[in-house]
Amino acid sequence: MNDILHITLIGLFAGVIGTGSGGAIAIFLKNPNREMVSLVLGFAGGIMLAIVLTDLLPEAIEAGGFVTAIIGLITGSVVILCVDLRLPHYHIFETGDELACFVRTGTILGLGIAMHNLPEGIAIGAGYVASPALGFALAFTIMLHNIPEGIAMASPLCVGGLRLRRIFLYTGLVGLPMGIGAFIGASIGAISPTVLSIALSAAGGAMLYIIFNELIPGAQKYSSGQTGTFGAVFGTIAGIVLLSVI
Repeated sequence: MNDILHITLIGLFAGVIGTGSGGAIAIFLKNPNREMVSLVLGFAGGIMLAIVLTDLLPEAIEAGGFVTAIIGLITGSVVILCVDLRLPHYHIFETGDELACFVRTGTILGLGIAMHNLPEGIAIGAGYVASPALGFALAFTIMLHNIPEGIAMASPLCVGGLRLRRIFLYTGLVGLPMGIGAFIGASIGAISPTVLSIALSAAGGAMLYIIFNELIPGAQKYSSGQTGTFGAVFGTIAGIVLLSVI
């Protein structure tokens, strides 16, 4: 039980600090540079891809076998697709002219981020059950991934005139579901090797969907050159190095 509580707190920390840091950056910069957003998105996508392919899925296959891991992978992708269809992301730089529209965009984006943080938290929890090193790598990567999401949420709220203290508070709050997800992942991952395999691979499927549907396309969209591409390449290399040293 103490281990599950510890993992839950790590997931909570990764979520709140990630989005909260993004909110703080947006407040400080007022209008974040597109190249910076592109670089962070690409780097987060690359490091997350390395972790999924070199550690998360191999752990899932070892725990429950190839077929179980593939079923979990597909399931995770479909689940996050359904979440995306019902509560799509609204990205930075895609806002209307009225101040109320900016606040509405930031609010809806915050809800979308909160929904996406739940399966990411499950990945952290299940990852820690499989291996503390894998769990740490996932927590670090997802926290990094949440920074541009915090920026994306806070920027329209800043333009909409919301008080800075509220912006910082709200961007931190959307990270709370990650702690809940970490608790769920740690709880179900400890039941049996088969359940652990499904949890790990489903989390991997959800993360692959986020990588190829949001992070990489977003990195290319906000880049006027090759910033997003280099960010993804260096992120992948950094992910491999990270997994090699922890």
